[in-house]
Amino acid sequence: MWKWTCLISHLLLSTVMPSLGRQQPPHPKRPFATFPGEQAEGTFNHLVVDEKTGHIYLGAVNRIYKLSNDLKVLVTHQTGPDEDNPKCYPPRIVQTCNEPLTLTNNINKMLLIDYKENRLIACGSLYQGICKLLRLEDLFKLGEPFHKKEHYLSGVNESGSVFGVIVSYSNMDDKLFIATAVDGKPEYFPTISSRKLTKNSEADGMFAYVFHDEFVASMIKIPSDTFTIIPDFDIYYIYGFSSGNFVYFLTLQPEMISPPGSTTKEQVYTSKLVRLCKEDTAFNSYVEVPIGCEKNGVEYRLLQAAYLSKAGAILARSLGASPDDDILFTVFSKGQKRKMKSLDESALCIFILKKINDRIKERLQSCYRGEGTLDLAWLKVKDIPCSSALLTIDDNFCGLDMNAPLGVSEMVRGLPIFTEDGDRMTSVIAYVYKNHSLAFVGTKSGKMKKVGLAQRGLPKSVLLVAMETGCVEMSGKRLIGLVHGFLLCELNCIGWCKIAL
Repeated sequence: MWKWTCLISHLLLSTVMPSLGRQQPPHPKRPFATFPGEQAEGTFNHLVVDEKTGHIYLGAVNRIYKLSNDLKVLVTHQTGPDEDNPKCYPPRIVQTCNEPLTLTNNINKMLLIDYKENRLIACGSLYQGICKLLRLEDLFKLGEPFHKKEHYLSGVNESGSVFGVIVSYSNMDDKLFIATAVDGKPEYFPTISSRKLTKNSEADGMFAYVFHDEFVASMIKIPSDTFTIIPDFDIYYIYGFSSGNFVYFLTLQPEMISPPGSTTKEQVYTSKLVRLCKEDTAFNSYVEVPIGCEKNGVEYRLLQAAYLSKAGAILARSLGASPDDDILFTVFSKGQKRKMKSLDESALCIFILKKINDRIKERLQSCYRGEGTLDLAWLKVKDIPCSSALLTIDDNFCGLDMNAPLGVSEMVRGLPIFTEDGDRMTSVIAYVYKNHSLAFVGTKSGKMKKVGLAQRGLPKSVLLVAMETGCVEMSGKRLIGLVHGFLLCELNCIGWCKIAL
C-alpha cells in the first residue's frame, strides 16, 4: 500500500501573509494541484518553505524533494536506503561494525533552512543521525560530517524525535539548538545541546558544541542514575521555537508521583516547557516549568502539539496583552497516565508566553533568596537546596553556576478554548487574519477544524473545514505541521486546497 502524503495550502496567503509583514511569491493559478509520492516507502516527514522564493522542501523517507510553489518537482536528493544497524556506534562508515547489517531506510528527522549560508540541513535516521548540508538551489551536497561523535545527533529511528532551532548572527557563526529523545543511550547523545553552524559546510567544527571543556559544555545529558528510578525515562520533544533572548522547547516526560492518599508512587507523564538563553554557553539558564489545562474539572495534561503565533488586536484586548505578544496554541489530551495511547478527550488551550516567563522569573527570584530546592528530579535525582545570593533578577536573567538547572514545581495553566470528546485533536496551527486569531486543528480521524477566537479567548466559531474536489478524506492520518500557510498532513496526495475563512 502506498504511503503518500498531502500538502494543503489555503489560497488566502496573498491577504494573510502581508499582514504578517512578509512578501509571498505568486500562487499557482489553479485551485488544486497534486503531487503523489514516488515510491511505497515515501512517507513525508517534514516540510519547510523558503520565505524568499516560495520553494517547498520536503523531508521524506530516503528522499529530499524541492518543489515549486505549484507543486512541480524541481529536484530530488536521495538519502537512502543503505546498510546499517542501530547498534553500530560509531556507525560503520567510520569503523567496522560487528553487528549484522541490513538495508535500512533513512527517515528524515529534521529539516531546517540555513538562510545565512543558503543551505538545507537534512538529518536522518541512518548512521546515528548524521546530517547532510544541501545547497538550496539544486540540493547539491555541500557537506556530510560523520567522523566525530558530535556529528551523531540522535539514534532514535522516528520522525518526530528531534527538534532544531537556529539562532542567527550577523558577525559570527550561527548556532543550532538540538533537542532529542535519547532512547536509553544517554552516554551517546545529550538530550539538549547547542552546536556550531560553521560557514564552511565541510569544516571539522561543524556541529561541535558551542562550548566544551573538562567540566562544562553546551549540553545537558540524562544521568544514568535517572534510569534506576524510571527505567524507560526519556524526554520527548513536541515543539521548539525562539523568541526574544530565549530558545524554548515543549516536552513530554515521565515522572514518579504519589497519588493522594497513597504511599506508593506511580509513573505519569508531565508536559513541560524548557527555556534556555540564546547566549548561555554553559546552560546555567536551563529552566523547566510544567504546563497543562483544565476545564469543568477535567485535567488535560498530555501535550500533543503546539504552535507559536501572535495575539492579534481583538484577542489581545480581552487577554490584557499586546497584539504582538507571543501566544502558544497547544493541544492536550486528557489525563497524565498514557503517552502512546492517549485518550480521545482533548483540549485546545492558549498560553501567553510572557506570563510563563513571569512565572519563571518569580521562581528564579525565590530560589536566589534561598527558598526551596532546585526541584528537577530527573536531573538531580535528590533534592538540592536553593542557595541565597544578593543580585537583581530581571526578565533577561541567564543564570549563574549556582541554582541551576532549575525546575518550577507549580503548573502554569493555559486558557481552554475548545474541547473535543470523541475525535482527539492531534495538531494545531494558528495565525492572525484582519486582527482576528484563527486556529486550525487536525484530528485523529483526519478531519480539520477551524476555530475562530473571540473575547476572552472563547471560540467565536468552530467549523469543519471542507476541502475542494480532489482532496480526499484524511483517513485517520494527522496534520504534521504548518509553515507560512502550508498544512502538511499524511494523506493520499499532496495538493493545494482552497479553505474559506
